[in-house]
Amino acid sequence: MQTIFKVSAIIKKVLFITLMVIFFSCKKDISKEEQSLLTQQKISSASKTDKPNYNLEVKLNGDGNRSGHIHFRQDKDPAKIITLDTKVHHLEPTTEYLLQRAVDVNLDGNCTGTNWLTLGHGLQSQSILTDHKGNGNEELWRDVSAIPSGTTFDIHFRVINKVTLAVVLTSDCYQYTVR
Repeated sequence: MQTIFKVSAIIKKVLFITLMVIFFSCKKDISKEEQSLLTQQKISSASKTDKPNYNLEVKLNGDGNRSGHIHFRQDKDPAKIITLDTKVHHLEPTTEYLLQRAVDVNLDGNCTGTNWLTLGHGLQSQSILTDHKGNGNEELWRDVSAIPSGTTFDIHFRVINKVTLAVVLTSDCYQYTVR
């Protein structure tokens, strides 16, 4: 019985090392935060629940009636692209805003990550421009092909004013699993 556990542990280690070699040998442009997750070997395996969170409905809240929503989707595709259909309401008119996210690998439902990454079209940040009523929407996307499938982390979002960097909307903590 112990032999089975030892063989299983060895197979897991060999698989992990193989994955690391594959990911680090590819010349993909990944963020420092994603690289840190990989190199520190703190990437958590998928949650033990039956339904991993590949898709999220993120609510953004702010002062007064300021609000927003992110329709966060990662379809089943080999490219591993997350789409973030982002809508904001009742912000300052004709103003540019940025969507940011922070993650942590301590899967406790308490988002302590402060490694804010501005989202956009891939690695290119993209503003959300509000109309004369203070409403705006933008279809953003992020490539997560450098992160192994099954990786799970806590994630939260915020919207900031592009010029002043003031935080105008924030989300609760969500748990996301890379498909």
